[in-house]
Amino acid sequence: MSHFKPCDRHQLYLLPPSIDEWLPENHLSRFIIEVIEQLVLTRLTSHYSGKGSEAYHPSMMLALLVYGYATGTFSSRKIERATHDSVAFRFLAANQHPDHDTIANFRKTFLLELQELFVQVLSIAQEMKLFKLGNISLDGIKIKANASKHKALSHGHIEKLEAQLREEVQFLLNKAEQTDEQESEHDFDLPAEIVRREQRLEALAAAKAKIAERVQARDQQAQKDYEEKIARREAQQKAGKKPRGREPKVPETGPCAQDQINLTDEQSRIMPSGDGFIQGYNSQAAVDIESMLIIATGLTTETNDKQRVEPMLEALSKLENQFGKADTLLADNGYFSQNNVKACAEHGITPLIALGRDTHHLPIAQRLQPDAPKPQTDDPLVMMTYQLKTQSGRELYGRRKCTVEPVFGIIKQVLGFRQFLMRGIRAVAGEWKLVAMAYNFKRMYAMATG
Repeated sequence: MSHFKPCDRHQLYLLPPSIDEWLPENHLSRFIIEVIEQLVLTRLTSHYSGKGSEAYHPSMMLALLVYGYATGTFSSRKIERATHDSVAFRFLAANQHPDHDTIANFRKTFLLELQELFVQVLSIAQEMKLFKLGNISLDGIKIKANASKHKALSHGHIEKLEAQLREEVQFLLNKAEQTDEQESEHDFDLPAEIVRREQRLEALAAAKAKIAERVQARDQQAQKDYEEKIARREAQQKAGKKPRGREPKVPETGPCAQDQINLTDEQSRIMPSGDGFIQGYNSQAAVDIESMLIIATGLTTETNDKQRVEPMLEALSKLENQFGKADTLLADNGYFSQNNVKACAEHGITPLIALGRDTHHLPIAQRLQPDAPKPQTDDPLVMMTYQLKTQSGRELYGRRKCTVEPVFGIIKQVLGFRQFLMRGIRAVAGEWKLVAMAYNFKRMYAMATG
């Protein structure tokens, strides 16, 4: 006869059960609590007036969010449900159950305060000897917005819709004049249909105005580039040289037919991605090569990465007092420009930005040949070109791909973060900071316990 262990789901406990005993000692949630207890949360606690009913403590709410994002539970409703179903979430919430509205409101309210907390977490990592600022790898990833690309309207399509709606309004007005009030059809409310179309026309006009406002920055940059090209050609002519290329054309200003706006999240953009095109944001991250911790983040609606170097350098300069100056900035060819190379040199950071597509698997003779003599020049571009060809430069740049791209892979595959929940660039930038903080917690936990 077989012998089985008893399975009594209604077995009573002799003493009250403790959630602390149910959770393994070396658990991620315990590590998150230990780190959060060291944070200064004054900017969070000062938001509470002390009036009304008692509020959940910000440290507990922050722990729920960080653990949720670190384990792929992003929705406030799922986090609320997990405080009932998951031992780890119960432990973090101290057996309390904040509702999803409270969780969502906390996340929305304190997204801007995450910048300071993000830096505090890095300080703790430094105190734990887990990270020392050195060589930085910069890259970007396109992440979906909380909006469908099918809700996007182009400027040209808006104009076609406006023409169609105006024709329909005029038709309905004529129909209303011809129809006697006493003989009007009850199944078709002409005044309501006219009002509905006029409201749509107002919404389309507002969308066109926002598109026109958005393209002003593009027009200013195009005009600036045009003036620089003209000035360069004039300088060449004065020097007795024949300018190369065609005469620059005066840039066309104003919205074009392809300029788009999304009706759900108007600040998001349609961007190229590995799967085609997505409605999303260009999320940037600077990753420390040795620790693989995210040091700084950025967010933009531009698909081109060339404009992202200087903002990231400014973000790194704000960390110098606490962590020192970064040594080298590694980036792919999408970040290359002479101005970016010069900006790195001005910040005292050595740039290693690819000048073009890399050649993989160089011949053994080329890999082992000695470095060329160092050029005697102060030109940062010439120096960077030389360093990229040296053995040490190739070895260091080769670590770029195996540093920042795995971080993005972990965020998407392990954490499961593939779409923002917030809308609007300010809120999305805060959520991206929260994602980076959750990743750093998980990475610090792996280094501390590995």
